[in-house]
Amino acid sequence: MSATYPPTIRWAVAGTGRMAAKFVQDVRHLEDVEFVAVGSRSLASAQAFAEAHGVARAHGSYADLVADDAIDVLYIATPHPQHYGLALAAIERGVAVLVEKPFTVSLAGAEEVVALARTKGVFLMEAMWSRFLPAFVRARELVLGGAIGHPQAVQASFCAFRAYDEADRLFNLELGGGTTLDLGVYVASFAQHFLGRPDEVHAAGTTFPNGADATVSALLRWRDGRSATLTSTLQAGGPNRGLVIGTAGTLEVTPTVHRPATITLTRAGQEPVVEELAPTGHGYSHQVEEVNRCLRAGLTESPVVPLEDTLAVQWVLEEMLREVGRDVVEAPRG
Repeated sequence: MSATYPPTIRWAVAGTGRMAAKFVQDVRHLEDVEFVAVGSRSLASAQAFAEAHGVARAHGSYADLVADDAIDVLYIATPHPQHYGLALAAIERGVAVLVEKPFTVSLAGAEEVVALARTKGVFLMEAMWSRFLPAFVRARELVLGGAIGHPQAVQASFCAFRAYDEADRLFNLELGGGTTLDLGVYVASFAQHFLGRPDEVHAAGTTFPNGADATVSALLRWRDGRSATLTSTLQAGGPNRGLVIGTAGTLEVTPTVHRPATITLTRAGQEPVVEELAPTGHGYSHQVEEVNRCLRAGLTESPVVPLEDTLAVQWVLEEMLREVGRDVVEAPRG
């Protein structure tokens, strides 16, 4: 039986950083969404965020936020190591959860969160927002419809220059910094989406002075011969495309693999077919529409980002990190 929700579904935000602010701003146009609460480890930070973004209530701890009875969905936009504990706490209270990517720091943490959600029958989804963008949806339709034959290989890269600063979240090991968890998650998800879970992961890369992964390349292999080559870096800008190679053609998404707006279908002996499909705003609202749709349909996970996909991607990320010498221990719950 489908769950019953009011015309407006009540959302809360954990975290007050740039990602949380962009998310709230981008989703404002949706008529069935109300942001009723925000939480931070600092009450002053939560209050400033609430005032700036028109959120009804501010909580000075994540425990208080999760205990707020007027929440239908919690969006977790904190640093990566905090995803695990917050997700568990929300699920235990029966609150639906949208967890920013990467889902957790470790595969073991992800498995625990998923297991609890399934036991409790609570909706849970990784915020892999790219999969809901119009261009990505169209690319999926074309591939599933046989436009490029049988997919055989994927090439994907995400390159962005960021000046090294050990204190910045992007590089701070205690906050889950490094290219793999921030950028590599997108290319790993892209490959998994079109080829499924690989059988082997091989990776090599370089590190920053503090040991955070700087540039990482990976080869994913399937027993039937399919493969994916993935690269992510925080050391240089560059091509950020995603390419799916099939037995009858190729499909490329641009300008970036994580926020595509153009797809190019190329088949042997034919001119490339280009489609422009821009997202609404920055693109975050498409995944929110999916969460609300799933809740009203009584679903506990999205068929577009099923939890098995999230676990498969988390496994790939963990293998990549291990191959470049990074530990993947989940932060203690608290």
